[in-house]
Amino acid sequence: MAKEVIVTADKVRNRKRAVKTVRRALLILLVFLIILYIVLEIIYNEGRFTVTLDSNKTLESGLAIFDSLNNSHGKRKLEASPIRFMDNISYKWIPENVDKEADGSHNGQNYIAYSFYVENQGNRVINYHYEVIVDDVIKNVDNAIRIRIYRNGEDITYAKRNALDGAPEKDTIAFKDIKNAEGTIILEHIKDFKPDDLDRYTVLIWLEGDDPDCTDALIGGEIKMHMVITEEHIEQD
Repeated sequence: MAKEVIVTADKVRNRKRAVKTVRRALLILLVFLIILYIVLEIIYNEGRFTVTLDSNKTLESGLAIFDSLNNSHGKRKLEASPIRFMDNISYKWIPENVDKEADGSHNGQNYIAYSFYVENQGNRVINYHYEVIVDDVIKNVDNAIRIRIYRNGEDITYAKRNALDGAPEKDTIAFKDIKNAEGTIILEHIKDFKPDDLDRYTVLIWLEGDDPDCTDALIGGEIKMHMVITEEHIEQD
């Protein structure tokens, strides 16, 4: 009888030890998940579309970016307001005056719209280029993404090549694939930007529902990207 009591006590002790171990493991897992959630929230929720001036040369040349004519003080970084959810739409649903309706962020239902300015506030003629860089893509959502960039009222729409035959999508310029520039999908050069010249940009981003690559497989996908503006001096006599 005594032997049976001892065995039972050992079982109880082992059970308590196992319960403590499981609780400790669950606590560690919970802490890990919380940290992972915070990191993903920072990366994707706070990782909004940005426009950045590259290189310290901009401090010397006078190239400036800002998103309001009422405050033309140049900034190093501009941030567009994010949207929590983007469903697929047709480009026909986007207002025709989206380029002119406002400065800064003026998102609509299921699209991002951000307008800003580039100005030569220096005293030398310069060239500059802008590029759009993809930082991360989940579930190949870039297959149906459209990026339309307006410059002084003139627009170009960019998209990934058709997955079926590799041709550019209708009425678009295909994303670039540049060696030694991984992630750069758009690259355009602006030449002879004179002192006091002012360029107005609107970046429009949406998920094109008429794209054959816009399928249910993209549901839950995410994309993170940013725009960089880089300038260079022109040697003058």
